[in-house]
Amino acid sequence: MLTLCRTLMGDPRFIIIDEPTEGLAPKIVAQVGEFLSELKNKGISILLIEQKLSIALDISDRVYVMGHGKIVFEGTPTELKANTAIQKEWLEV
Repeated sequence: MLTLCRTLMGDPRFIIIDEPTEGLAPKIVAQVGEFLSELKNKGISILLIEQKLSIALDISDRVYVMGHGKIVFEGTPTELKANTAIQKEWLEV
C-alpha cells in the first residue's frame, strides 16, 4: 500500500500493480479494490496482475488469462464470465 501511495506522488497516467491483495485481510482487500476503482475513475490506466479474479473483473476493461507462460484467453470481463471452458481449465482450483 505504501508503494501505491509513493507511486501516485508522481502523478502517473499509467501504473503496473503486481498482486496488490496478496496476503491481505478480506476487509483490506475490499479497500484495495475500491482504491483501484477510484484510480481508474480518475483516468489512470492500470495494468493489474492479480489472482483474485473478483477484484480484477470489477475494475478491468480487458482481461488476459495466462497459462504455462502463454495467453490462453483475451477478452472483456463479460466474455470471460461467459466462457465456462476457460474458467474450468484455468481458473478453478
